[in-house]
Amino acid sequence: MFSPEGPSLRELAVQALSSVERGYDLLAPKFDHTPFRTPDSVLSSVATELGRTGPYDDGLDLCCGTGAGMEVLAEVCRRSVTGVDFSAGMLDVARRRVRVGAPRVAWVRADARALPFTPAFDLVVSFGAFGHFLPRELPGLFAQVHSVLRPGGCFVFPVVAPAGPTSPAYWMLLGFDAVMRVRNAVWRPPFVMYYRAFRLGEVRSELKRAGFQVELRALREFGRRRDGSPRVRMVVARRGAD
Repeated sequence: MFSPEGPSLRELAVQALSSVERGYDLLAPKFDHTPFRTPDSVLSSVATELGRTGPYDDGLDLCCGTGAGMEVLAEVCRRSVTGVDFSAGMLDVARRRVRVGAPRVAWVRADARALPFTPAFDLVVSFGAFGHFLPRELPGLFAQVHSVLRPGGCFVFPVVAPAGPTSPAYWMLLGFDAVMRVRNAVWRPPFVMYYRAFRLGEVRSELKRAGFQVELRALREFGRRRDGSPRVRMVVARRGAD
């Protein structure tokens, strides 16, 4: 699962016993060598889909981490791209790693639940961050995203279909979430990271409640499951024209 450049078991243990912010500050230098980073194939597929509907003027990467999504935004945004994350360590790595000539690039340290922006963006993307938010936090999170989009702007993110009970991945993720719940019951500060808490049906309902018009697009490169459903979808939540 990890390359030789990735974190050691001890480093992962220290991270897991820290707060989310401190944990990612520690992990940041080696984050791109872990399976936690969104695969390039998913990033590329989303960029292709956005290229069909763009271009956009100003884009925001929500919970940008080390900046992989910023490169997607740079392909489809003409004027500016902004990365926001609450981990100073992740932002430091992103500043050094991401090199795009245009559009204009900015980095902001802030909590996604309290974004320090006006309605300044045509496009907001996010990759692999939603496990850090409890279900009860989604209404506030989506309201924040809605508030920073211009009328007609889009909030876009990929969602992988959940593994079924016959898949080893199903039991691995179920076990991971169970371990995290026990850890958070007995240890402080909490480390919120649950793979199975972000359910598409509930997410669609909360997006609509926040004022978005929601569309699902299959990312065709990843094919379909036996039941015919897409393996990976792209959620496109559009703010109304007011």
